[in-house]
Amino acid sequence: MRIRILTIFPELFESFLGTSLIGRARDEGLLEVEVFDLRKFTTDRHRSVDDEPYGGGGGMVMTAEPWLNALRQIEGGRRILMSPQGERLSEAKVRELAAVEDLVLLCGRYEGIDERVRELAVDEEVSLGDFVVSGGELPAMVLTEAVSRQVPGVVGLHDSVENDSFRHGLLDYPHYTRPRVVEGLEVPAVLLSGHHRQIETWRRRQALAATLRKRPDLLAEASLTAEDRQQLLELADELEVELPPRLGA
Repeated sequence: MRIRILTIFPELFESFLGTSLIGRARDEGLLEVEVFDLRKFTTDRHRSVDDEPYGGGGGMVMTAEPWLNALRQIEGGRRILMSPQGERLSEAKVRELAAVEDLVLLCGRYEGIDERVRELAVDEEVSLGDFVVSGGELPAMVLTEAVSRQVPGVVGLHDSVENDSFRHGLLDYPHYTRPRVVEGLEVPAVLLSGHHRQIETWRRRQALAATLRKRPDLLAEASLTAEDRQQLLELADELEVELPPRLGA
């Protein structure tokens, strides 16, 4: 998979791209990530990338010319502007983008990018949520890491990806490791039993319980079996919480 990133702060990506799973995936040729300095696509001697907005107002606006010059030279790929106005990044969206195999991420700054860049060269906008950060660099890193996990071989154990939160519409089950007791809290006995079917059943129930407690809104779209629904009815009584309307009917 190839990801290309346009930014005025390429140095922000150096550590991120050289460490952990991303760094190893790049070294092994599983993932190609290239960062471009937007200022190199300017035409004035000051390498200017912003100017005052027409109509007045606070802040500066990133000019269209460097972006359009860069995108003409880079060519190809789905062009994604990291923007709080975009579609919220979800597990489904991550998997959709991972199937594209060639992404170009635009990291804006200041008050935003000249609207004509959106009209002429952007395929879509993606947001991390309903909040604003100072630039698109951090959102681009998040998208890069989330998408890279879907690339075969990047995460060593396939089960690690399959069991991620949101993968099947549920939050993840709890995880434990040594020591067996931590400040009086013991690992659940079922995890020490060696009975794989019982462990799978326990983990599924814990995932349902976590989702019901923390993110009940996810249950409306989750892939639930008849057994899951029965478990949720029992859990709602145990936890003294209400099921979402569609499940409680």
